[in-house]
Amino acid sequence: MSGRRVAVLLTALLLPGAAQAQSCNATKFLGFFWFGCNINTSASITIPTVMQLSLSSGATTLTPPTSTDYDNGFVPDVGPTATVRCNQGWHMQVSAAAATWAAVAPARVNKPAADLQWSLAANGTFTGLTTTAVTTVTGVATAGTATSFFYHTLYDWTLDTPGNYSLTVVYTLISP
Repeated sequence: MSGRRVAVLLTALLLPGAAQAQSCNATKFLGFFWFGCNINTSASITIPTVMQLSLSSGATTLTPPTSTDYDNGFVPDVGPTATVRCNQGWHMQVSAAAATWAAVAPARVNKPAADLQWSLAANGTFTGLTTTAVTTVTGVATAGTATSFFYHTLYDWTLDTPGNYSLTVVYTLISP
């Protein structure tokens, strides 16, 4: 056979077909040379978006108001710390789950969610919660970015009657 036909024949024998197992044998020729072969394979993966949002606590017990707090109009409290882990850009939002606090009479049954205000700084500007999510912080891929939240609960002598009140605050992590 000519050298070209042998090379084509060897190539045809050594190349695997689709969906076939690959193997290779090496032969020692005349005791000096090894005729070896290489088999190439590939590895692939699709990496998904991985996000994690954790809160330092599942509930915040707000400080009950005193007469001075009613006069001042609010009580400050430290809210949770939210920690984000994400493998791409992200933003965190906050909102109220309902337009009003859950309350049982004689407690004020129509206390608006906006009476719980949030801020990223204890002495910062506070914004009342609504059922519309508001972006609080944005970031890039991170192994752990912590954000502290602070609350002001608004009180009115004539409206906020004694009783138990609760409001579900929703923290949402979004990655584009």
